[in-house]
Amino acid sequence: MFKGHIAEFGLILIAMIWGSGFVGTQLALDGGLTPLQLLTIRFFIGAVLINLIFFKQIKENINKEILKSGVILGFFLFIAFAVQTIGILYTTPTKNAFITAANVVIVPFIGFFIYKRKLDKFGIISSIMTLIGIGILSLEADFSINIGDFLTLICAFGFAFHIFFTSEFASKYNPIILTGIQFTVAFILSLVCQIFMGEMKIEAQINGYLGALYLGVFSTTIAFLLQTICQKMVDGTKTAIILSTEAVFGTIFSVLILKEIVTLKMLIGIAIIFTSIIMAETKLSFIKKKDVYVEDMCSAIVKESENEL
Repeated sequence: MFKGHIAEFGLILIAMIWGSGFVGTQLALDGGLTPLQLLTIRFFIGAVLINLIFFKQIKENINKEILKSGVILGFFLFIAFAVQTIGILYTTPTKNAFITAANVVIVPFIGFFIYKRKLDKFGIISSIMTLIGIGILSLEADFSINIGDFLTLICAFGFAFHIFFTSEFASKYNPIILTGIQFTVAFILSLVCQIFMGEMKIEAQINGYLGALYLGVFSTTIAFLLQTICQKMVDGTKTAIILSTEAVFGTIFSVLILKEIVTLKMLIGIAIIFTSIIMAETKLSFIKKKDVYVEDMCSAIVKESENEL
């Protein structure tokens, strides 16, 4: 029980780190780094640290199948982060955070289309709610959508595929080895794209490098490692709910550090998206449990009254 509470606290810490990552990304980009340069530095740090710390374990247990799985995860990780990092150039950290969080609702549909897994009513309802929330959060008065919000929506699909395949592969292979491989693949893809786009010359200010360093050490290496450890002691539903608060922390840090202004329209969209995430992950089981508890209490009271009579 005590270990479980420590693990839950660890997941809250991860959500805080990832939430602050949106601010770190903004600072790095404002500091002169391009999105591709930032990704290259971020994944280089993550790949080096993970592969060095767990070098012996990775060397002794790596094989063709786990390598293939890690490459798939690395590809989707790169796509998701690349589109998200470019998207934040044209939108706010808060909107970027909450639209990204919509990936939780997309995951079940990937299982439906790839493996024909059954969809439940809560998944469908929460998806509709998410679309409404994103619409309120992103659509302008003329019903056009900001390019940054559109790119972030694509990013949500990228993270959804990454989460889906992570769940598929983590049950078969060592998650630490998978993490090391995917960070390496994401770094290589970032570097190749950076070279192709002619962005090898870096002209950044100190806050740009500090933002990249923070993302590489904390948001990438430490957060992913801590998640792997904590998820062994906390069930999947509770984990997803706790980690979805990343978007909430993203908003808090954006307001406190970047002085971002949050409008009523944004708050309404945020509330709808967050509610849909909770609904998708819990299936409102906490309400059902409460109803069962109330019914049991009522039955007990009725029986006690009958005995007294």
